[in-house]
Amino acid sequence: MNKHEDILLDHNYDGIQEYDNPTPGWWNWLFAASIVFAFLYYFFFHIGYAGWTLDEEYGDAMAANTRKLYGDLELKPDQETLLKYMKEPKWMAVGQVVFKANCAQCHQADGSGGTGVNLTDDYYKNVKEIADIPRVVKNGAANGAMPAWGPRLHPNDIVMVSAYVATLRGQNLQGRPHEGDLIPPWPSAPAGAAETEPATTGG
Repeated sequence: MNKHEDILLDHNYDGIQEYDNPTPGWWNWLFAASIVFAFLYYFFFHIGYAGWTLDEEYGDAMAANTRKLYGDLELKPDQETLLKYMKEPKWMAVGQVVFKANCAQCHQADGSGGTGVNLTDDYYKNVKEIADIPRVVKNGAANGAMPAWGPRLHPNDIVMVSAYVATLRGQNLQGRPHEGDLIPPWPSAPAGAAETEPATTGG
């Protein structure tokens, strides 16, 4: 029998019959390629195998939008401001973006420390109170080992990343051993601090 001969199947649907022809080779290859692509897509964009995920891209975009809302504000790098914003997830998403872009190289993305100190424990070398964090971020410390970010970051970004750094405390992640002195806990946040929304703050 000629291998190209059409073979008619026995079943009949309202007078309609079909041929028993194999699917084209290109269709089989396309199907196989789509399966391979699906695995690659999953690992790269959902698992984050390449160090980046769609969720992170969305978070960065949301943080960038939130960032625009405080562009005209002059946030004070003081205790009250830090305690207020560190309780607000939408603003801390901004601080996290700034941290990952500028600080994670030395302190790791989770703050557990690398060439820089571990930010998740209760020991600090250059910080005695929460208001010292933006000062260290702005001016640097340890003769340049901690670079001064004042010339490179917007003052509001310094406040936000400082508040974010303050939120990392107490997680006690395994990483670089603690350094410096044990300091008292941060003060309590002002009453109602967590109720502030970015949309109302950016007026």
